[in-house]
Amino acid sequence: MAATATVRIWKTARVVAIRDETATAKTFRFALDEPSPHGAGQHYVIRLTAEDGYTASRSYSIASPPDDSLEFELTVERLEDGEVSMFLHDVVEVGDELEVRGPIGGWFVWDGATPVILVGGGSGVVPLMSMLRLARNEGRSDLVRLVVSIRKPADLYYARELPGPETTIIYTRESPPGDARPPGRLRVDDLAHLYRPGTTAYVCGSSGFADAASTLLVDLGVPVDQIRVERFGPTG
Repeated sequence: MAATATVRIWKTARVVAIRDETATAKTFRFALDEPSPHGAGQHYVIRLTAEDGYTASRSYSIASPPDDSLEFELTVERLEDGEVSMFLHDVVEVGDELEVRGPIGGWFVWDGATPVILVGGGSGVVPLMSMLRLARNEGRSDLVRLVVSIRKPADLYYARELPGPETTIIYTRESPPGDARPPGRLRVDDLAHLYRPGTTAYVCGSSGFADAASTLLVDLGVPVDQIRVERFGPTG
């Protein structure tokens, strides 16, 4: 599905489900009154408004695949001192209504029709999961190769769904029993057998991870104009 146009108006979304992904991350499923199709890689902004008029807003990537339904999912990591993420984790319940704006984004979007290599660090896997789900739903898993770098098994988002022939999980500090690769940072040889000429690369993670992963892709021979990067900061 092609990326949809940016929607700039605020609208109300109702929380219809909440599930744990890790000890510090939850997925929130929202329902809208009217369909708002999104592209794989887009995001929504959530805005909170206090009684005194103070507002706080944060952007969160969409984890669910593109479709024409009334619902979408955002996976949110709880960050200490993160105004919005702490409220979502500690206060929001099923049935609550929140202000949202989106879907937003056009550059970091995959249409599901061309080969891609997806490289995510930690919570940077969220928009890439939307892309993987799109490929699986369309029967085009052959187009996708996803590499996720995490510290330890307990940090893996979508642990029951993500593993498969399209995915590689890199553990940087603690590997699960039987894992053939010793713990360590992402290396060029972790990507070499996955890259095919003509493939577009999507990289998402912290600024440091994004820079390091992009450098590895360039060293691998991926043209710079074929690398799309989305960075996230520490606020939440």
